[in-house]
Amino acid sequence: MAAGTGLIAVTYGVVRYGYGLQLPALTSELGRSSALAGAIAAGSFAAYCAAALWAQRAMARRSPRAVVWVAAALAASGALLVGASWSAWSLAAGVLVAGSAAGAASPALVAAVASTVDARRAGRAQAVVNAGTGVGVALVGAATLAAPDAWRPVWFGAAAGALVTAAVVDRSARWPSGPEGSPPTDDAGPPGRQAVARPRGPFVRAGVAAAVAGVGSAAVWTFGRDLVTVTGGLPGRTSAALWCLLGVAAVLGALSGDAVRVLGLRRAWVVTVLATAAGTAALTLAPGSVLVVAVGGAVFGGAYTAMSGVLIAWGAALRPHAAGRATAALFVALTAGQAAGALVTGGLSDVVGPQAAFWLGAAALVAAAGIVPTAAPGLGGPSTTTAGGTGEGGYASSSGGAGRTGSPSGPSGSTSVRSSASGSTQRW
Repeated sequence: MAAGTGLIAVTYGVVRYGYGLQLPALTSELGRSSALAGAIAAGSFAAYCAAALWAQRAMARRSPRAVVWVAAALAASGALLVGASWSAWSLAAGVLVAGSAAGAASPALVAAVASTVDARRAGRAQAVVNAGTGVGVALVGAATLAAPDAWRPVWFGAAAGALVTAAVVDRSARWPSGPEGSPPTDDAGPPGRQAVARPRGPFVRAGVAAAVAGVGSAAVWTFGRDLVTVTGGLPGRTSAALWCLLGVAAVLGALSGDAVRVLGLRRAWVVTVLATAAGTAALTLAPGSVLVVAVGGAVFGGAYTAMSGVLIAWGAALRPHAAGRATAALFVALTAGQAAGALVTGGLSDVVGPQAAFWLGAAALVAAAGIVPTAAPGLGGPSTTTAGGTGEGGYASSSGGAGRTGSPSGPSGSTSVRSSASGSTQRW
């Protein structure tokens, strides 16, 4: 878990979101417009989607172990290129390559946690690893606070960090011998044949919710620090300190596994997305107020990381035997939304001003909160867990592939997953 958290810290918090955090320094040294900055961020998000889609297919054919090393190689090579950048175009190329690394890291680490951690603790473990984003953001913020213009060493350090953390993950995880577990089969049917076809509607709904949330969250991640320094007029060191606070608060996203267990998936989604919207609105309302930016940034950081953790839980609930691939698909939707959001926010900032563009982002997040998981005992409200039956958080654990059978279970095409260890049944 510690090694996985470190790899997420590098691939997400440093080489993906570090671009937005260091935007003022990059602007002063290399020079670009808000529209170009948004286009670079959008390219990074698009590269993330391509890497995540590749990872989704690769994990169906080979061990997630190989995918972890691809993620580390992308992060290291992209970070080296950014650190050595001599123009806006070399910077764009480096950001694009580095930003793609997280797309491969997330699904591979979800599968690694699922195969290493006991099923009853898997939900909490997934949330803790996912919260590594906040650790990385806090580290970049601290480096920016200490030396606002020394952004190149941060990227060189990230290149080394990606390789080191991947090596520790490689040695410490209990990797599956083959591809991520395929859906279970009906013992009464032909070998290798899936017993029931999982309905696509609920998964499409989750993807739409993730995409809309991505549109809304792109404003803060890409232009948040630019907003408080340029529009709000806060000093560079002050804004860097505030972004450290945002990163520290994002570590609280590790509680998302417990939030799903206590609130249920539906309520946890609504609460985390609305809190992300509230943080965005606070930054937009008073970008020049240290207190408001501190509170708004902390709320945004913690809520966004928790929201992405809820997405992992949502995917695991719908695809319990392929949680890594489900995470890849939902994070692709989230990031595709962020790519569109970065383009829209950057373009609107040049036309109508950054605050108006940020209000649009907050509105998109409110809309995403209205796209909730469909009603089902395993998804809707607080749930109980039985020994060995479901994973932490009230959803069928992705690590429980062995010994489970899927079978049709009555009307409406619903499916039950039965744990042979406990005899309990979880509907989803």
